[in-house]
Amino acid sequence: MAWQEKCIKALSDQNLFKDSWHKTRFKELMDCYSNYPFFTRGLCKCMYLSAWDEEHFCIMLENLAEMTLGKEKNTNEMQNRGDILAQEQTDSQYYVYLLSCAFLKDSSFHLEEDAQIEAAERHIIEQALRASQIIDALEN
Repeated sequence: MAWQEKCIKALSDQNLFKDSWHKTRFKELMDCYSNYPFFTRGLCKCMYLSAWDEEHFCIMLENLAEMTLGKEKNTNEMQNRGDILAQEQTDSQYYVYLLSCAFLKDSSFHLEEDAQIEAAERHIIEQALRASQIIDALEN
């Protein structure tokens, strides 16, 4: 079984997909972009996070399409865009973008209990952190 298939199965086994659309969007991203040189576990985590809803999925697709056209070898430019997008947020989305940047930079992320964040975004972040642990634990 390919790593991508193991990843989807492991996340599914732990009930980490919000619904079938979330899983389908994630699978589509994995199928299309997991063989590019810029693909990393951090990007995989961002794919999981972005597949949560249609809006973020479209943002991710646009970024990945640009990366393939530019023949990117890493996610440095995506990290820079994520930092900019995070600073432009004035609501709970700020934390979602911070998490994405942490995934891309392979750095730790901890959401403070008293962070001013909507319950829905807190849930998404918690699920993404759980998914992150599973993705990190998968063998190649």
